[in-house]
Amino acid sequence: MNIILFDDQKSRKQLLPLTFTRPVAELRVGILTIREKWEKRLKGIYSWQTEQYLSGKYPTKEGQDNYLINASVCPTDELAEAVQQLNRGSILMQNGKIIACHPDTEKLEIPVKNHIIEFEGEYIHIEYPWDIFSKNGLELERDYDLLTRGRTSAELSSTNTILGSRFFAEEGAQAECAVFNTLSGPVYLGKDTVVMEGSVVRGGLALCDHSQLKLSTKIYGPTTIGPYSKVGGEVNNSVILGYSNKGHDGFLGNSVLGEWCNIGADSNNSNLKNNYDEVKLWSYLSQRFEKTGLQFCGLIMGDHSKCGINTMFNTGTVVGVSANIFGSGFPRNFIPSYSWGGASGFTEYKLSKAMDTAGRVMQRRGVELDLKEKNILQHIFDLTASFR
Repeated sequence: MNIILFDDQKSRKQLLPLTFTRPVAELRVGILTIREKWEKRLKGIYSWQTEQYLSGKYPTKEGQDNYLINASVCPTDELAEAVQQLNRGSILMQNGKIIACHPDTEKLEIPVKNHIIEFEGEYIHIEYPWDIFSKNGLELERDYDLLTRGRTSAELSSTNTILGSRFFAEEGAQAECAVFNTLSGPVYLGKDTVVMEGSVVRGGLALCDHSQLKLSTKIYGPTTIGPYSKVGGEVNNSVILGYSNKGHDGFLGNSVLGEWCNIGADSNNSNLKNNYDEVKLWSYLSQRFEKTGLQFCGLIMGDHSKCGINTMFNTGTVVGVSANIFGSGFPRNFIPSYSWGGASGFTEYKLSKAMDTAGRVMQRRGVELDLKEKNILQHIFDLTASFR
């Protein structure tokens, strides 16, 4: 099977700024990315169908037996089986939403809708940035079961306290004098993770490969910390996609951070309005603030963005790609990509300086800011100029 995860264009635009730098399939919710969820359930050769400027890093691989799958759909075993059974020319749908199709030609196009199969089961659809943290608990449960089924956890030091039985540590995971409460959700420690002394975790938690919880970290689930990240302070129901740091005291709640982000010491975000009203969030699709239907909604931050010490983010703040935020007071609720400043105002963050910083940050993790990455960042800089 040649499986192509295509970006649902409406969902992709609604998921900005997180999808400025990646296809929808590379978003992480639960333990795994959406692509990894499909790879675990449906064997085949995988690639992406996404924006042209991303295709250098995320190319499409054409084959002779193509299956197109909506990248914003998180699979279940039942759904993966339904996709596998699609005949040529068939489309799998639910309530007018295309889930997947098996084209009857080698062209990578959705067939004419004359062989429609209605999927009756349940699945999670990631349409908005806040879906990533609000639906994280269900996906964390599914990923935990998928990854740990029939396996035995590595042993941790006897200095730790584990409540309940839904705990799994991969080889190389280390923890000392920590408390893991799995009664409210599973706890998964990836390969070579470190949980430092005094940390308290109330599951669910996914601490992905090579990530760390610093001294006396407090985690309220369901929370996901992607690979190669460092986290300290207090975190509640948030998702960090990976390669990012929130290494000091301060609160992060009901939020999503992209990759290569850094949150300064004692920085906090509000996740609840003082009047307890529904939170509105900036929409790149409508280019205005839209209702989320949520009472709790914090910070959405795109890749490569950073904030200085003691930064305060208001409820429902959206930060684009490569923004640098600092100073006292609350900055505005929508901070465009490549912005430099804070509550007193913003100027444009020069692309050359942003590139230099990105290169140094990535080099610390042993990752190169290569030409493909530079081209993506250049395109985003040009694409978002009208917002600055």
